[in-house]
Amino acid sequence: MRKPRLRNFGFGALLLSGFVCGQTAVPSSAPIRGFAPDEWKARHELEEKAKALANTERIRISMERIADKPHHAGSPGAKAVADYAAAQLKEWGLDTHLETFEALMPYPNSGPNARSLEMISPVRFRASLKEPPIPGDPATDDNGQIPTYNAYSASGDVTAQLIYVNYGMPEDYAYLKRRSIDVRGKIAIVRYGKGWRGLKPKLAQDNGAVACVIYSDPREDGYFQGDPYPKGFARSEMSVQRGSVMNMMLYPGDPLSPGWASEPGARKLAKEDAATLLKIPVMPISWGDAKPLLEQIEGEVAPESWRGALPITYHVGPGSATVHLKLDFDWSNRPLYDVVATIPGSVYKDQWVVYGNHHDAWANGASDPTSGAAALLETARMFGVLTKQGWQPKRTIVLALWDGEEFGLLGSTEWVEKHLEELQRKAAVYINSDSNGLGTLSASGSHTLETFFKEVMRDTTDPESPKSLLEISRAGGTGAAQGSRGQGSRGPDFHLGALGAGSDYVAFLDHAGIASLNLGFGGNEASGVYHSNYDTLNWYDRFSDQSRVYGKTLAQIMTTSLLRLADAPVLPFEFETFSETMRRYLAEIQKQVPSRPSVVDLHEITDQVAKLSVASKAYEDELTALWKRPGAASPEKLVKLNDSLTHAEQTLLSASGLPGREWYRHQIYAPGLYTGYGAKTIPGVREAVEAQHWKEATRESRRVAQVLRAMTKQVEDATKLLQTAQ
Repeated sequence: MRKPRLRNFGFGALLLSGFVCGQTAVPSSAPIRGFAPDEWKARHELEEKAKALANTERIRISMERIADKPHHAGSPGAKAVADYAAAQLKEWGLDTHLETFEALMPYPNSGPNARSLEMISPVRFRASLKEPPIPGDPATDDNGQIPTYNAYSASGDVTAQLIYVNYGMPEDYAYLKRRSIDVRGKIAIVRYGKGWRGLKPKLAQDNGAVACVIYSDPREDGYFQGDPYPKGFARSEMSVQRGSVMNMMLYPGDPLSPGWASEPGARKLAKEDAATLLKIPVMPISWGDAKPLLEQIEGEVAPESWRGALPITYHVGPGSATVHLKLDFDWSNRPLYDVVATIPGSVYKDQWVVYGNHHDAWANGASDPTSGAAALLETARMFGVLTKQGWQPKRTIVLALWDGEEFGLLGSTEWVEKHLEELQRKAAVYINSDSNGLGTLSASGSHTLETFFKEVMRDTTDPESPKSLLEISRAGGTGAAQGSRGQGSRGPDFHLGALGAGSDYVAFLDHAGIASLNLGFGGNEASGVYHSNYDTLNWYDRFSDQSRVYGKTLAQIMTTSLLRLADAPVLPFEFETFSETMRRYLAEIQKQVPSRPSVVDLHEITDQVAKLSVASKAYEDELTALWKRPGAASPEKLVKLNDSLTHAEQTLLSASGLPGREWYRHQIYAPGLYTGYGAKTIPGVREAVEAQHWKEATRESRRVAQVLRAMTKQVEDATKLLQTAQ
């Protein structure tokens, strides 16, 4: 599901950085956080041995098997992929099972009138709503493909004037209001870009529109960016971006079971009581179907920033352009199949490290998500080899392929909600990936893991150069696009981006309070086939990671990360970076607060950040002292310390959640109500300040101070446990 990265325009263009797999040049004496100095050499040797197992041909085979047929969630194709992955994991010696849930997953009803869009005035035009096959790419002509639609659109039969609302973001509606252009009772046509897909119909609904049509303008990901597929990577004339329009900013997962697992026989909300479901119909279309509609809209000429790349004059409307839209859905509960494999720990069996990627796709999904799923399978195979050679992790490693991600993070959310109590006792870290391809490494996550991951980057060689990923980062070649992956830094040092939404880490971080990372390469190949029938192996082999070297490097990153997290005598969390990041977030918010006194009181947060910084430095001093003691500490004496560290991220949760959305409990990271995938940091305070709700901002600041106080105590307790670990 993760938002695609786009080329050469506003919201997430990334520079090409090139990379070739080779052995890391990092000296074996380089420190590894969580390990004693006398363990460094042995650790590096184990990691190099493991990384050498990564095989591009194995990744290619997995991709060919998974992306061979369409496999949208709830379909026989998705079950076949789950069965294949489970069989592979078992063959490699991993304890594997399928965990089944169910969720409301609407499909379009069959029949010529179940999905229709036609202009009835001033001319007659009927949209095709189809993606024609591409000669030479047989996967684009598979009868198992699901029709183009937006999941969780309302059913409806609407006739109304058409009005163009640009990207359909709040500032666009503010412009229309200033121009006295009324959206009420109209069908809003909006282009993809600038904001998450699901916000567009939600804002159209909030502004009185009776339906919403979302089209892909060639300026965003079509011929304005490059040659369309099959000649180039970009979106072609009839290509359509499917996708969910569930209001996941309230909660992800099954709309009918917020906060509890959706298993057969479990209680369900009535459909009309599900807050994440739209009340208006919404339909995605290609620019080929949109052009005849847009060129008939009258009214004033759209401002320059509203104009796409179609060879027409963009008008706002309304006018005589009238459209009839009809959508009819089968609102059934359908099965979800999560694939879960476990490698038991030998010392800290009840401490878990979890790594997941989804397996469902909107069509064949070679890029999204098969490229990431294949890297996970290769990581699992590598661990299978290591275990057969006698290695066993000290902590339990859990590997998962989630179902239903594209509909709204269904499989991962239901799994977390089912296992919430156990996860909060046992899970130390969750690592997520999604699609993977040519380009830069995107890395976002909990800032208590920044130092840990910086060392992983230091010890991982770039796919296409002899430099390390950390060296490439410092040269300006690694970062994160705004969107599902957050926003990482470029420049003299590396910083993790903050996590918003858009992939399967959401339930782990925002609801369960499990420290999380989201990792993957991409950005260079743009998003021209995103969520379309054209996301095929043929496209991927021509315009993305043809040699699978980026998939191999992702598997090496994941293997190194899991080896360190699973085996470290002391879990490698570091808290001073978190406190420094909090200072930066506070400074950003403070700039938005009026200078007059007592408007918003942030001093409690400031005081708690300062106290956390002191506690963090004391922890670092004691950890350094631990490694200087002869023999350091035995695993038995470190159990309580690691349990304390495991629960540190959970101290940042508030039982009552964020204002108006209690499912989101993390007080430092969350997707924004009006940013979709993009993160809002210290969200309760920041969004109140942005809305100029000063009393609410002060109230939320006290809540943030409270969770920071709890984290400070947790760090202080960990320091005391270090002192006694002798």
